[in-house]
Amino acid sequence: MTRRPTTLPLRLYRLGMQLATPFAKALLRPRIRRGKEDPTRLPERFGLASRARPSGQLVWVHGASVGEMIAVLPLIDRLRARDFEVLLTTGTVTSAKLAADRLPPGVIHQFVPLDAPRFLTRFLGHWRPDLVVLVESEIWPNLLLEVSERRTPLFMVNARMSARSFARWQRTARSVKSLLRRVDLCLAQGRDDAERLARLGAPRVSVTGNLKFDAPPPPVADRTLEALKAALAGREVFLACSTHAGEEDAVIAAHAALKTRIPDLITLIAPRHPERGMEVLRLATGTGHPAVLRSGGYLPDRGTDIYVADTIGELGLFYRLARLAFLGGSLIRHGGQNPIEPIKLGCAILHGPHVMNFAEIYSRLDQSYGAEAVTDADSLAKAAYALITDEARRLRTVKAGQATVAALGGALERTMAALDPYLVQIRLEKHTLKDRESTR
Repeated sequence: MTRRPTTLPLRLYRLGMQLATPFAKALLRPRIRRGKEDPTRLPERFGLASRARPSGQLVWVHGASVGEMIAVLPLIDRLRARDFEVLLTTGTVTSAKLAADRLPPGVIHQFVPLDAPRFLTRFLGHWRPDLVVLVESEIWPNLLLEVSERRTPLFMVNARMSARSFARWQRTARSVKSLLRRVDLCLAQGRDDAERLARLGAPRVSVTGNLKFDAPPPPVADRTLEALKAALAGREVFLACSTHAGEEDAVIAAHAALKTRIPDLITLIAPRHPERGMEVLRLATGTGHPAVLRSGGYLPDRGTDIYVADTIGELGLFYRLARLAFLGGSLIRHGGQNPIEPIKLGCAILHGPHVMNFAEIYSRLDQSYGAEAVTDADSLAKAAYALITDEARRLRTVKAGQATVAALGGALERTMAALDPYLVQIRLEKHTLKDRESTR
C-alpha cells in the first residue's frame, strides 16, 4: 500500500502547500501584526528547531492550543515517568506562554511547523520522534503523510469529531479515509466521536473518555492570590470567563441589574482572547461602570465595578476568588468553553445554550443540576442573583457538578493502558537495535 497521497484533493493540497512555501514568511506577517505569531520564534514555524534533540527515546505530542495542552499534561507526566523524552508542539502564542509556566522540567516546547512538506521534513529530520501523539482533532494532511512515510507510530488521543466537522469531512470522504487509515490507534472521548471517526475511516478506534476530566486544577502563586483577595475583601465576586465579542454586553447588563440589589458586587470579566481587554474596558466605561485592566498592573479598589482580567494563564486565580462563574462562548454560537476547571475549584456554573463543543458534559451537568443554563442578560442576572443569595442552592449546584466531573474521570488510566503495549514495543526495538550494533 502506498503511503503517499492517494486522492486528487490530497495531491492538489500538497502541491498548493509546496507552491506557497516560498511565501510563508509574507503570509504570516498579518498574523504577526495581530499578535498571533511570536516573531522571535518564527523559524520554528518553518521546521527550524530552536533546541537540540535529547538523546533518549522521544514522544512528539501535538495539541492545537491551551485546552489541548492542559488536557495532555497528566499524560506527559506519565510518559516522563516511563523515561521517555517529550516534545510538545502547539500553534498559538497563548499556549506557548502557558507552556513556559506549566510544562514539567525537561519537556521541550516548540511551535508546530506549518503544514508544508519542506517544513515538516526539516522538523522530522531533526527531532526523529519514536512516537507521535495528536491531541483531539488535529488532522493536518501533510503532517499525517510525512509521519506515515517514516513509518513512525501515530496515535490520536482524546480524539473528538463534532457533528459539524464530521459533515465537513464527509465532503472529501475518500481523502479523509486515506489520512485516517495511517493512524495506528485512535482513542476517542465519547461514543459519538468514536462512531464518526470510524465512519470516516479510522481503523482502530476505542473510547477512553476525556482527559480533561483528569487534569489537575491550574496552579496559582500564593502571593498573587492573597493580594487579589485583599483587594476584593468584603465584596461579592461574579466571574464571567472565556467570553467572546457579543457576550460582554450581556454580562455588563447583568452586572448593572445585580448591582441594584447587591451594592458591593464586582464583576470580573476574563475575555477568551486577552488582546480584547481594551475593547471590554470601553464597553464597561461606556455604560457608566468604572473599570480597570489587570494587564495594566491595577488591582481593583472600592470604586471598581468591572475588573477586566486580560492576562494569560490566570484563570485558576479567578476561579479561586469567585463563588460562581458564567462560562462564555455559549451565548453566541461559538460552542461553549470547558467547565471542568472551575467546577473542581468550587464555582457554581452558568452557561448559555450554545455548548455543542462540550455537549456531553453540559448535558450531564444540567441533568444533575450541576450547572444552570441561561439565554440572555436578564436570565443571567436572575440565575446569578439566586445563586449569590441562596448559599444552600449554590452548594448543591457545586456538589452536583463535582460529582458529575468525578464520575466522568478515568480517561488517563484508560489512555495509558492503551498506549503501554506500544511504548513497551518501542523500547524493546531500541534495545534490540543497540544489541545488534554492539555485536558488530
